[in-house]
Amino acid sequence: MRALQLTAPGVLEIREVPIPEIGPADLLLRVGAAGVCHSDLHVLRLSHTLRPHPMTLGHEVAGAVEAIGADVEGRVLGERGLVYLCWSCGRCRECVSGNENVCLAAGRGASPPCPGLGPDGGMADYIRIPASSFVPIGDLDYAEAAPLADAALTSCHVIRGVAHLLRPGSTAVVIGVGGLGHVAVQILTATSAARVIAIDVGRDKLDLATRCGAELGLIAETDTAQRVLELTEARGAEVVLDFVGSEATAALALESVAPNGAYRMIGVAGGTLRLSTGAAGATGWPWGASIRKSYGGTKSDLIDAVALAHAGKLRVQVERFDLTDGRDAMDRLERGLVTGRAVLVP
Repeated sequence: MRALQLTAPGVLEIREVPIPEIGPADLLLRVGAAGVCHSDLHVLRLSHTLRPHPMTLGHEVAGAVEAIGADVEGRVLGERGLVYLCWSCGRCRECVSGNENVCLAAGRGASPPCPGLGPDGGMADYIRIPASSFVPIGDLDYAEAAPLADAALTSCHVIRGVAHLLRPGSTAVVIGVGGLGHVAVQILTATSAARVIAIDVGRDKLDLATRCGAELGLIAETDTAQRVLELTEARGAEVVLDFVGSEATAALALESVAPNGAYRMIGVAGGTLRLSTGAAGATGWPWGASIRKSYGGTKSDLIDAVALAHAGKLRVQVERFDLTDGRDAMDRLERGLVTGRAVLVP
């Protein structure tokens, strides 16, 4: 089969490799589509590889069951579904509590094995997966469904965690209207009464945000935090979701979150949040506000995302690329030229 593999730091190649063999608890999927994420760019930029031999990228995967392991029950050939990306142990206290995304077996890093970030991923014709990670999608389009596996999973998880703050009259700020951000706007609109304000550096991204349900879009400039304060009676936003994670967006969040509000770090651009233990002031951290780094989500979050898509309340904006054009898709993503989510189709 064909696979888009990282063969050396910064080097991507389409290679012919054997179709994966499956174990008794596994499924083999014929891949229908695989999303391209900033995490893939992060892996591509690393000065080292995550394992000593070539690794197939791709952790947002949709496909159909091609083969079923001997011990697997409840699956049928041809069944269409997504791959839940946290391949956790399923036995520790976090997993049995429904917190598979912070599985104890993953240690303090709390990132369970994930396809395309260690185990071979889905930018290929086929992928081997644990049967427990399969989530049915029915008749959803593969290309539009694949990004649900991360872009919607992660957004659902972080929004569920701040749902108590999203009351009528509240404001949610979404920073970065890319693959995750435009999905988050839709989930906020579908599941809460909050007013949604989107912030991005590109007018086209803000246009996408308004089509997705945002009430207002703001170009990220030096006075953007002040604009948020003006729009919230000088209090700030109850929820700030940062899908970028840069120095600038961390500063923006600090200056625009409300007292008792929530700042959630999702993007991994390496920014530093400069906090002080001093008294809260006009530009200091507000009393009662919380900070949380949010990784992935639970299998339940993914099931909810699929349900929103089936209900017509969530639709991922995608740009489709052939599998062989994977490097071009990543280059466009890195240059900020992708609207919504880039998706590779074998």
